[in-house]
Amino acid sequence: VQRRLTAEPATRRGGPKQSARSQRAMGQPSHWPQTPVREKQRETKRNEVLSTAAQMFNERGFHATSLDDIAARLQVSKPTLYYYVKNKDEILLECVKKGLHLILEGIEASRQAGGNAVDQLRACMQVYADIVTQPFGMCIIRIGDEEVPEPSRTELRRMKSEIDQAFRRLVAQGVQEGTLAPCDPKMTAFVIAGALSWIGRWYQSGGEYTAAQVAEQCIGTLMHGVLGPG
Repeated sequence: VQRRLTAEPATRRGGPKQSARSQRAMGQPSHWPQTPVREKQRETKRNEVLSTAAQMFNERGFHATSLDDIAARLQVSKPTLYYYVKNKDEILLECVKKGLHLILEGIEASRQAGGNAVDQLRACMQVYADIVTQPFGMCIIRIGDEEVPEPSRTELRRMKSEIDQAFRRLVAQGVQEGTLAPCDPKMTAFVIAGALSWIGRWYQSGGEYTAAQVAEQCIGTLMHGVLGPG
């Protein structure tokens, strides 16, 4: 159930802001939220708009989802949305950026945790698999870069390249340590990211496997292969 969003009231001369000032002058407590509180409330509601939009983009596709559809899901008027976002392109951009930031932050946390290359590689794979089963992560996979206008498209591709480089670095380090079989780090990183990304296309919550089970089995196959001993 979506919470109802309401646009913040505009401050006018003689309006709530002036009233609050008068109350303070008279020694009375003000119930009008201070600016940091209002900004936090606005950001919370904006995130709700983005989260709902991400779910709908994944369900219907970007082009098949309109601002009217998003407003209807949130049970608000379309003009109310414009208080939180400029247009549908901005919504898409922010959804994809949120997904990419989640992955990059998870990869950095894995690096900070330490361990050998295999430990870090497995942790990074876990992060990636987890995020692409979530709405913002699915947007990265299900919606192509071409849907995002420049210059944002270039920025998103730069962020994706950071993820690719992190996988390549860990594969190369693992080969050097002798914990991974000799291979081409570039091609191996492509295989890993490609396999894990595909989860974001076919995974459906409420299916036969949970997101955690899907991640475990996919990572296990990538780490150990499909051939038996002998």
